[in-house]
This record gives sequence, structure tokens and C-alpha cells, in this order.
Amino acid sequence: MQTKIKKTAVRVLPLMNIRFTASESVKIAVEEQSVPIRHYLRQPQRLVRAIANQKLMDQLSESYFRLKMRPLNFLDIYHFQPTVVLKVWSAPDGTVYLQSEDCEIRGVEYINDRFFLKVQGRLFPQEHNGKTYLQGKADLEVKVELPPPLWLTPRPILETTGNGLLKSVLLRIKQRLVSQLIEDYHLWANNNIQEETKIAPAKTLSTAKNPTG
Repeated sequence: MQTKIKKTAVRVLPLMNIRFTASESVKIAVEEQSVPIRHYLRQPQRLVRAIANQKLMDQLSESYFRLKMRPLNFLDIYHFQPTVVLKVWSAPDGTVYLQSEDCEIRGVEYINDRFFLKVQGRLFPQEHNGKTYLQGKADLEVKVELPPPLWLTPRPILETTGNGLLKSVLLRIKQRLVSQLIEDYHLWANNNIQEETKIAPAKTLSTAKNPTG
């Protein structure tokens, strides 16, 4: 007599891929110094140092920087720290561009292996009605395969939480940009004036000692 084995269907839950996005724009009035701000913006290394937390930044080369974001908390379940490698460069007109080249999530290995982050941004000087403004926009996108403990969480809740988290990251960068970039520009311009003032008398003295004609 043969025993019939009843086969039970095993339900396999589909992988839960999700996408989060955020954008942030900025427009800052600039009090132009004797050296126009477009000259300052041609030095992206100084700009990054001005707005980034020095303890969370490593300069890898002339145009590449590794930035650690502050630890983030997702639904009080996962705590992690994103790290991104950014390429930052400037054009002759002073426009500064940035884009992500690599990323890593520290703290949750499952997410790190299934995570994609993209950052793109632009900052440029713009004149309007005789005044100078710094205008810019940054876009942040994350694609991730969520870990199983989050599969039963309604997608709208996940999307709202994730989008809000990215928005908070961009807002933090914007706040540092507004509060620190213009201040650093004024410091840089004043230092340039002082250097030129020191050089000018030396040149005058040299000419007086060695008259020509």
C-alpha cells in the first residue's frame, strides 16, 4: 500500500523594492566683495570644507570627497550611517557641480548589499536687478530592497518616512550652506585683499631701488 504525500504550497513573499526621493532648492543673496564670488566658487575644495563637518569628511583627491552623514533612524527599527563618495568640480563661470560616485551603508549589512544612492547638485551665481544671488538645487534618490521585518509595513508609510528622511538630510546641508558659505566667501575675499596689500608696497620698493629708463 502506497502512502500518498500531501504537498503543501509554500508561499514565497516577493522582494520589496522601494524608491525614495527628495529635492531642495536654495537662493541666497550675496554681498559681492572686491573679488567676485564666482572666483571663490572655482575652488570647490574650499567650498566643500566650508559646508561639511570636518570630522565626517575625507578628501580623496582634488575633486573627490568621502562624506559620512550623521546616523539616521528609520521607523525606530534600523539605525545606520550612509557614507557617500562625491565628485565636486566647477566650471569657468563659477557653477559648481556635484554627483555621487559610490555609497555605503554602515550599520545594516542587509541594506548595504541591496542599496543604491544617487546625488546630483548644482550651485551657480546669478545676477538680477543689479544684485547677485547664489542659486542651486540638489536631488537625492535612494533605491533599496527592504529587509523582511519591514515587508508588512504599508508602502505609503514607508515612502512617507523614507522621503522625509532624505528631505531632512538635504535641509541640513542647505542650512550649513546658508550659514557658512557666504561667511567663508567674505573671509576668503578679505584675505586676498590683505595679501595684495602686502605685495603692492614690496613691488613699489623694488621699483624704487631698481629704476628703469
